[in-house]
Amino acid sequence: MSWNHAGLKSSNQSNTSSKYSFFDFVQKPIEMYVFIDPLCPECWSLEPYLKKLSMEYGRFFTIRPIISGQSNMLNKDQFDKPRKLRDIWEKTAKRTGMSCDGDLWIENPIASPRLASLGIKAAELQGKKSGRVFLRRLQENLFLMKQDISNEEVLYQCAREANLDLNEFEQDLYSDSAKKALDLDLKLTKEMEVDYIPTIVFFNQIVEQEGIKISGVYPYDIYVIVLTEMLQQQPIPSEKPPLEDFLSHYGMVGNKEIAVVYDWTLAKTEKEMKKLQLVQKVERIPVKYGSFWKYIK
Repeated sequence: MSWNHAGLKSSNQSNTSSKYSFFDFVQKPIEMYVFIDPLCPECWSLEPYLKKLSMEYGRFFTIRPIISGQSNMLNKDQFDKPRKLRDIWEKTAKRTGMSCDGDLWIENPIASPRLASLGIKAAELQGKKSGRVFLRRLQENLFLMKQDISNEEVLYQCAREANLDLNEFEQDLYSDSAKKALDLDLKLTKEMEVDYIPTIVFFNQIVEQEGIKISGVYPYDIYVIVLTEMLQQQPIPSEKPPLEDFLSHYGMVGNKEIAVVYDWTLAKTEKEMKKLQLVQKVERIPVKYGSFWKYIK
């Protein structure tokens, strides 16, 4: 396949492009296209690795979420009946450590996946950062709280939690702008031959070189190797922020996310979070698998 930003190649090919110093550029050199479906538990399980990558190497890249899958049903062989969906979610939660409650598909199934995706595009009209925060709140309400995220009131609640302009969000939810943005994401998914979600495509915006596409969820070190190849020199990881700063920034995080970011065991993570709970810095959020914590401001 030939896709040009400069082109696509598989993640096991070598790179022969010329060297450069990324310190010479104000623009972040790498752009990561992250193809996701907001209803996909595998995409949810990618969150710890994206957080750690952002903490350690975020000065080198920007993330562009691409909403895929809800209309053309990528991986459609898996998604046919509520009980099958429940089983997929439960198995994914147990395997990845990122809680998702499959009982949603029996008790409160999603009525309109496309409307949930339109909500994300409507939020992005208020800025990329607003869109990412809204997406996270949407995922929390879906996977942890068993909410039908295609319900208008749930979408508005997520917008409030993301500190969006609610009037603007309500106007944009059914707007042509949101519809066109979603259709562009689906078109890009097809053009880049993304046939599995999640998929990440790494592009170098500074140097003419092929992109690297990674489909599925891999150990964290794989993403660092790909980033290093794209930068063409070994990046030095940034110092991680204090735990309280991390919690304050994200608002609500799971034990798995904390453990991955700080290279801790789940036992150590639980111990450190209980310390913060005792001094009323965090509140434990009841979830089906593992633990999530909400920072108390």
